[in-house]
Formats: sequence, C-alpha cells, structure tokens
Amino acid sequence: MSPPPEFPQARRRGAVAADTLHQRRRTPTARELAAIPWLSQLTGPECARVVPEITAGDALPGDHVCRIGRPVTYWFGVVEGLLKMNSETAQGQTMTFAGLPAGGWFGEGTVLKREPYRYNVQALRASTVAGLPVDSFHWLLDHSLAFNRFIMNQLNERLAQFIAAREIDRLADPDLRVARSLAALFNPVLYPGVGQVLRITQQELAYLVGLSRQRVNEALAALQAAGLIRTEYGGLRVLDLPGLRTLPSARPAAGPSGATDHPGADADACAAGAGRVCSFSPGQQPGPAGPPQR
Repeated sequence: MSPPPEFPQARRRGAVAADTLHQRRRTPTARELAAIPWLSQLTGPECARVVPEITAGDALPGDHVCRIGRPVTYWFGVVEGLLKMNSETAQGQTMTFAGLPAGGWFGEGTVLKREPYRYNVQALRASTVAGLPVDSFHWLLDHSLAFNRFIMNQLNERLAQFIAAREIDRLADPDLRVARSLAALFNPVLYPGVGQVLRITQQELAYLVGLSRQRVNEALAALQAAGLIRTEYGGLRVLDLPGLRTLPSARPAAGPSGATDHPGADADACAAGAGRVCSFSPGQQPGPAGPPQR
C-alpha cells in the first residue's frame, strides 16, 4: 500500500500560521460562479436566494477541505485544481476513493444526511474550492425541481464511479489500472469542467492510482505504444477512450479476497484517475524506466 503523500508546502505554511481554508473563505468572482455547473439550471429567484450564500476558498497543496469526523457545513465543488478523496486505516495507511478535478461537486450524500464526514478531501495542488451552506442546499432540494434532477444524476453517476473504483482496486495489472484510472475522470456528469484537458502531473496521477511515479511512467509508455494515448508538449492526450475502458489484462487477475501478486496493487487503487490530458513538466515524458519503486 502506498504511503500517504508528502506536502512540504503545507508543512512550511503550518509552521508559520495556523489559518485554515475556512478562515480564508471569500466571495467568489463572476468567473468562478460561471464555472459552477448547477447554477445555470436554477431559476432567477432561486439564484437570487443562493448565490449570496456561496463562498470560495483558495486551497494550498495539502490543505484539507473535509476531515473525517468533522460536521458537514458546506456542499463543496472544485472550481479549479485537483483534490483527492481518501481515508486512512487503523494502521495509518491511505486508501484513495476518487480524484476530484475541476467542475466536480462532491459529498452530496453526506450533506443530505447531515452526518459527519467519513472521508478526507485534500488538495493535491493549489486549487479553488466553492461551497454552498448545508441549509441552502436543503432549501434548493425543497424548492427547485432542476436542482433535484442534478443531485439525482450526481448520485447515480457516483454509484457507478465507486463500482468502477472497486473493480480497479482488484486489478493486478498496473498498466490496466492506469488505463482505467485515466478513463475514469472523463465523466461529463461528475466533472463537466474537465473539457478536453486535465492538467495533472505524474506524481499526482501516482497518488490517485496508488503506484509509484516510476511505475506510472512505465504504464503510460505502454499505453502510448498501444495507440491509446499520445504524449504532447506539456500533456498527454487520450486517443481512444473506449480502448482505455476495455483494455484487456495481460496479467493474472486478483483473487477472491482482492489479493494480487503485484506489489503496487493495493487498496490505494480506488482512485478515479486522470481525464483526457495529463500535463507533465519538460523532461517528465513517459518512457523507459528502471525497476518499480517499492
């Protein structure tokens, strides 16, 4: 199982100031409001009721948006950036449930039940997060048919997402896990803000898939050789999305208990990986690599 990621920027900031994302909340800009997918489905009076209640915050790498056991106060969405939804075992090992790119709103089940969070949500990079207060969320449920449809679609897609995540968790073939994870975030319902490009580094993808960056690099090279993706300057473009979703395994599958014969196949593979394009810094293109890191 992969160790939890290190966020040195967050540690350095924490040594100087104890401010939180909640303390840094602010009024969203017009551009940020325009990026909220469900706002356009509301009527004028409904918008007038809830828009003044929406807040925004600028999360730094390592900042927690949600913490296990904390009471729910907002329904959150990603305006820009990338978050990671995860949990920890009693032994301190991290299990990743999903990656959350731009346009994704999450935690509607927790908000509906007004229960404490049973997962953490953490920023993998500098991100802008918007929040709708719980009471405003429930007001929309009581008054807006369009909002109810949006939430129903969210819950339906979320169920399919976690069923797929369970499948990824049982895959023994790292190349196949990366392929499924690359395809998982290209979901126009859950992540309408992704569009044609999702900027994500190899290290961020490694956090989400639950493999070392070196092994992810090898998998990307194999997928490119198969004609499923193409590396470009500053990114990686998916050429065959259905192919990523149906790529057959060339390695033994996991056993009934979920155990596998590959050291990278652990519970951290519950991630929904990247979307159509992964952005890499110069010199970080997929290519031959040494033995996988343990």
